This record gives sequence, structure tokens and C-alpha cells, in this order.
Amino acid sequence: MLEELSSLLSYVNNSNAIKKEYFRAIEYDNCLGKRSGKTRSLTARHLADLYSLDPNVTIFRALLCFWSRDSDSPPLLSLLCTIARDNIFRLSVPFIFSFAEGQAVSREALEKHIDKINPGRFSKATLKSIAQNINSTWTKSGHLIGRAKKIRSKARPTAGAVSYALFLSYLTGHRGEALFTTQYTKALDCTIERAIELAEEASRKRWIVFKRVGTIIEVLFPNLLTREEMDWIREQS
Repeated sequence: MLEELSSLLSYVNNSNAIKKEYFRAIEYDNCLGKRSGKTRSLTARHLADLYSLDPNVTIFRALLCFWSRDSDSPPLLSLLCTIARDNIFRLSVPFIFSFAEGQAVSREALEKHIDKINPGRFSKATLKSIAQNINSTWTKSGHLIGRAKKIRSKARPTAGAVSYALFLSYLTGHRGEALFTTQYTKALDCTIERAIELAEEASRKRWIVFKRVGTIIEVLFPNLLTREEMDWIREQS
């Protein structure tokens, strides 16, 4: 739902907007141009499920931060947020990255992959719909190309996307060089060396704090976490 999220954020255009304001923009202002009230409500709920639309949710608040700072990052930012929040979509990550650049990625193979992990959970029709939506998402992020026939390609990581991937990795308890080896940073289709270069770029722009002395790496995220969230992270550590 990249197009819907982009249109919604552009319409509201307020990083301090609360969840009700996003719902109001969709359901009452019809900023996404939906035909019926039911469709508007469904769209609002789907967007909330994927992204939360709540600035009190750390993941969404950070997404807004990098979204507004790096205009080339939204496709990868939305992908990373979906990986973090959608259990079914997360299952597709190892599947997509099992293909080399240039290989065909069929919908049927993805259906089998999902069904193998969740045997009998979904009907054939639901599996087809899920696989189509998942492939569409990976296409928008640049990991796949093509319409009827999907081909594995390489995404183009950005400083904003790397910053967000590192932040999500930080929330899961990773620190130092380990931040560059998680499912989030791997999803960006770049080497650790390239991710470090983009993190350094983000640090120069003051989006994050990146420090490296020899083999020792430290990455910090000032102003992205509340005091309560920092206390919670310290407790978990």
C-alpha cells in the first residue's frame, strides 16, 4: 500500500498528527479517492495494520522521521516497516533472498513456501492473493521487476533506508557491527561496507550518530526514542 501511504502522509503533512487525524483524512476527507465509505474504512484499517499510523508507536514515528528527510527512501522504508509489523510478509524475506539477481520468481513458488510454513492454514484462493500482494510489495521496493513474470533484481539502498534498518535492528537488541547483519539491513540488498558508507552519510546529515574507531562501531539515534523507551531498552538489555 505504498501509494496509499504516500498520498496519506502528503495530505496530512504533519509529523505530530495523531491516529484519528489520519483516519479522518481517509474516511471523511476521502484523501485517497475511494468510492465508498466501506472501502475508505477498510483502507484505513489496512494502513493502520501495516504501519500503525500512530506517532506513539516507535516504529511509525521513526518511519516519519526518515520519510520526511530522504525523498528517495519511501519504498524501502515502507518495506522495512512491513517486515517489522506483518508476520506473513516476514515469511517471504528468506524466500526472496534465496534467488540470485536475474532469476525468475514465480507466484506459485511463493505460495508453496508460505503453505509449507503454515500447512493448510490458507485456502488456495487466499494463498494466491497473499502471494500476489507480497510480490507487488517486493516489486515496488525494487527487489523484483516485471509484471506477469517477476525477475529478481537489486534494490537501491539509501541513507534514510539504512538509518531506519539500523534503528529497527537497534530495537531488537543489536548493537555495534551486529546492527549491520540483521534481517532489516540484509533486506536492503547491499554489502556491510556499503551500508556503513550510507550510515556515515546519514550521520553527516545528523539523522543518526555513527562512530567508528578501528573495528568498534557505535550507532545512536538521538531524538527518535522517548525517555520511557530508552529506559525500556536498557531494562531489556
